[in-house]
Order: sequence, then C-alpha cells, then structure tokens
Amino acid sequence: MLAAHLTTEIHIRKIPWYALRVRSNFEQQSYNALTIRGLEAFLPSFKVRRRWSDRVKLIDQPLFPGYVFCRFSPDERATVLRAPGVVHVVSSGRDPLPVDESELNHIRTVVMAELAVNPHPFLKIGQRVRIDRGPLAGAEGIFTAPNGKSSLILTISLLQRSIAVEVDAAWIRVL
Repeated sequence: MLAAHLTTEIHIRKIPWYALRVRSNFEQQSYNALTIRGLEAFLPSFKVRRRWSDRVKLIDQPLFPGYVFCRFSPDERATVLRAPGVVHVVSSGRDPLPVDESELNHIRTVVMAELAVNPHPFLKIGQRVRIDRGPLAGAEGIFTAPNGKSSLILTISLLQRSIAVEVDAAWIRVL
C-alpha cells in the first residue's frame, strides 16, 4: 500500500523549470534544439527596432540574454546539456536550482499580452504589486514610476534579472 501511495505522489509532482545558461547569441538555436528534442522550452523575447543603412527592421531579442528556460526531469539532463549552445543548468553546486514557476508564468503573461516590454536591472527593493485589471490581470511584480510612467518590474530571482512593462496605474493593487 505504501509503495502505491509513493508512486501516485511521484506522478502528481510537476516537473520543474530550470534556467539554462547558453552561449552568447545562441538563445534561439538552443531553444529550437530543445523543442526538437521534445522538451518544453521558453525563450521570452521583445521587439526592438534595428537600423541598417538601407532599412529599419523590427527583430526579436531575448529578454534574458544568455538564458533559455526548460522543463525537464533529472533523467533528461544529459539530453538538455547536449543541445547546441547550452553551457550548463543554473545550479547550486551540483544540484540544479528550479525556477519559480509563478515567476515564469508572470513573464509569459506579459510576453503574450504583446505590450511594450524591455529588460530592466534587477531590483531587490520596492513595493510588490498585483495587476487587477487589463491584459496583465494576476501578474505580480515590483512597482516603479520612472519619468512619471507607471511600470511593473517582473523578476526571475534565480537569475537576478528583471523586465519592465508599462501599465495603467489604475490596474495596480498593492500587496
């Protein structure tokens, strides 16, 4: 009976997300290789305008340069590390550190809302807020107001990286 209970518990647990450190400018190639291998990967990006001598073009840039997120079990670690560009799994010693799934879900909400978003320096201080209305309803982060504009800072604590997105101040509720 105990063995059956433990087996059920193992199947209920979710496979965690991990941050993968990848070679410079290899984020997209690593992401593609991981998804081709059947792994769930996430590469949050934002649009930036680049000017060439003959044209201006919008291109995707990673929100967290040098990192790709991937959900995998311990027995898939070798497969992940063999993907092109993957340097290592962000770890503490030999133990990989899982990324807080709610933080990733908040980042995914912002990316899918297609609002203006940019990388932002990591902040440890500031007031935590939750968005109650609008396309980001439910997202939590740190409120800032640079240049009088309301912004929400969303963070991946493990990487000490953040992004900023402009929001309507009326949508915000202090936690």
